[in-house]
Amino acid sequence: MGFGGKDKGFGGGKGKVKGKDSKGKGKGKDGKGKGKGKDGKGKGKGKGASQVVIEPHRHEGVFVSKGKDDSLVTRNLVPGESVYGEKRLVAESADKEDKIEYRVWNPFRSKLGAAIVGGIGQMPIKPGSKVLYLGGASGTTVSHVSDMVGPEGVVYAVEFSHRPGRDLTNMAKRRPNIVPIVEDARQPQRYRMLVGMVDVIFADVAQPDQARIVTLNASYFLRNNGFVLISIKASCVDSTAAPEAVFASEVDKLRKDGCKPKEQLTLEPYHRDHALVLAVYRGSKKTK
Repeated sequence: MGFGGKDKGFGGGKGKVKGKDSKGKGKGKDGKGKGKGKDGKGKGKGKGASQVVIEPHRHEGVFVSKGKDDSLVTRNLVPGESVYGEKRLVAESADKEDKIEYRVWNPFRSKLGAAIVGGIGQMPIKPGSKVLYLGGASGTTVSHVSDMVGPEGVVYAVEFSHRPGRDLTNMAKRRPNIVPIVEDARQPQRYRMLVGMVDVIFADVAQPDQARIVTLNASYFLRNNGFVLISIKASCVDSTAAPEAVFASEVDKLRKDGCKPKEQLTLEPYHRDHALVLAVYRGSKKTK
């Protein structure tokens, strides 16, 4: 167990203990240093990792991995592949027959992940949902939404910038439920032929007129009584006003455009001066 290969590590043992069984530097008493060799700590870690306990979250399509530190996970739609270098966990299914792969969802890299960890009361994105995602960027959160809605659902991801749009398109090649659209969310008429009616619009566009952008898209694509999830970054709307005042004015704009706000949630400590607003859309039917 890290006693040094050739009788070297038995003494006061401050030397570097070499040999098969312990590659660590034996600075402990009797040379029992940090033996990470074949018989050292390596095996213990392996056994621990295989016992992954995954429990369903109260929101459908999301799971929690229980362990030393609990983390939010989604069931990987494309097993064996990470999207942005995130950790993957494998757990046994209920009947112990199959192995199911999950992807860890980092709330610091995703507004929606932060909202779920932060305890949002209602989550309209669930298995089978049709989602219009405005501001898809390179697809970090889009990939988790794709996991959440599953093979029966669809994610229409709109991104205006070409570089992130390219990453989004490449990711969508492996995920059949994502429709990547590299287009300006301010002009939904440009992609109206690609997008069907949706149940939810999620927006993370960080623009001063984002409330207008969202309600304009809702008038084209969102069904009556559909849901709007909008991530508001205070400094992008008005950097001089207090964040609370900005959130209140954005909610007011949504209200005027036919959205009924249901819930507002701060995304601290994961995202500074951000809030997520959940609203129900009851717009009049648009005649096409």
